Amino acid sequence: MNVFGVDIGGSGIKGAPVDLARGDLAEPRHKVLTPHPAAPEGVADGVAEVVSHFGWSGPIGVTFPGVVTGSTIQTAANVDKSWIGVDAAALLADRLGGVPVTVLNDADAAGVAEVQFGAGRDRKGLVAVLTFGTGIGSALFTGGRLVPNTELGHLELHGHEAEKRASTKAKEDKDLSWEEWAHRVQKYLAHLEMLFSPELFVIGGGVSRKADKFLPLIHGIRAEVVPAQLQNNAGIVGAAMAAAAAAQDGGPAQR
Repeated sequence: MNVFGVDIGGSGIKGAPVDLARGDLAEPRHKVLTPHPAAPEGVADGVAEVVSHFGWSGPIGVTFPGVVTGSTIQTAANVDKSWIGVDAAALLADRLGGVPVTVLNDADAAGVAEVQFGAGRDRKGLVAVLTFGTGIGSALFTGGRLVPNTELGHLELHGHEAEKRASTKAKEDKDLSWEEWAHRVQKYLAHLEMLFSPELFVIGGGVSRKADKFLPLIHGIRAEVVPAQLQNNAGIVGAAMAAAAAAQDGGPAQR
């Protein structure tokens, strides 16, 4: 069965039909730039553009870079603050012509996909899936079950918000070398390890495609540290999984 997934990020909105039997994209993804400011109506237009590229008319799962409860946005660190308090599922369903829409946190979506189909599969201990991009997203799993909306990129690290120092955007903005950036990521992982003692860190986001450039430079972490197998498609796959689960339950649902 194919279900459509959309991943809203601070820099891009990407989506594709997903083959849920394989846990992979059924067609090459389509991407548009996230508008700036990334306000609700503009982002909704971007989602609609991605969906219309495929002529899709069925259920859709959508990720959002912030805390989502019910289908209401609670935080918006890397998009416009006017998202806070918006019923994202209702907004997007209206913009997409009334199709069922399920909305969930972006890192949670990526984590669900990695635990089901990727690097976290069959791991029973505590698994931390981290997505590095405009910010740092996090998804924690214990016994394969998600603890939603953890948002661990906002932890304070050496007097700064962690994602302001160790995200991919921070690397680009400060023109850090791979070694310099890996040192910051190492400090962040050590802090998470002190707090949660995971058995596995899965490093996702677009930078996971270049894992060979930085993972060998990370030292002193007890947990296994591996790149996401689904790389930057994990959010799309997880969004589609959420939409399929909601349809099976009888309607759009949200953690």
